[in-house]
Amino acid sequence: MNPEDAVLVGVISRKRDFEIARDQHWYRIPAKQAPNGISARYVALFFSSSKVFGEQASTITYYAEIAGHELTHRRDLLPDESPHDRDDEEYYKIQFRELVERTPPIVNKPKPHRFAFIYTTWDRFEQAQHIRDLYSKGDYFVDRVFHALKQGGINPLRSWEAPPSAKKADQPEIEYPIGARIRVLCENGNVTASTNPSDKREGEEFVYLQPHDYLSDDDVQESTHQIMEHIQRLGGAKMIDIPVELY
Repeated sequence: MNPEDAVLVGVISRKRDFEIARDQHWYRIPAKQAPNGISARYVALFFSSSKVFGEQASTITYYAEIAGHELTHRRDLLPDESPHDRDDEEYYKIQFRELVERTPPIVNKPKPHRFAFIYTTWDRFEQAQHIRDLYSKGDYFVDRVFHALKQGGINPLRSWEAPPSAKKADQPEIEYPIGARIRVLCENGNVTASTNPSDKREGEEFVYLQPHDYLSDDDVQESTHQIMEHIQRLGGAKMIDIPVELY
């Protein structure tokens, strides 16, 4: 276990999904939530439903080392739940070794932090007491902008890039965060917002989320406003439905 090893934290809201993780040792994640593939060394499971998990709800209680992954469709992962609205969507089937109990668990209360997935590092995961401890300030800021856009009626795509496993001698020192990014599909193009300036793509509108005081409410509002201006210039956001928990 190296401090820089990537840990993917996924949400489990159904008892059946936990039983699959416990007994069959795999977990699924929509491919559109990981456009660059799966690069994590470990997977951790967050229980989101108090009705299903009782006292274990709002905690990360289990994690495991990833053994491999494959790209497939939902109907192939859960054939007995077919037909389903997302039968034809692609998912990563993440296979892992025996679940390990995390003691004490990482909690998301009394002040819960909303998320669908988190990419973090082993050293953060090992030391964390609360979900917010898993985030860098940059990741946390991007997450707040994401939810501000959702509240404004936009359905943005969100993805993460795992931190590099090692720095090669011939690589320059990276002075900006590498982590979460937001992408909005518009009628006449796309908008990307990120703390990493290298995320800018030719032909797309780009909003650079500058790494300063990420915890400021004013910064969240200003960044959200900039993104909304770009969206309007591109004819508005495409009307798509991206569920957060019902995978």
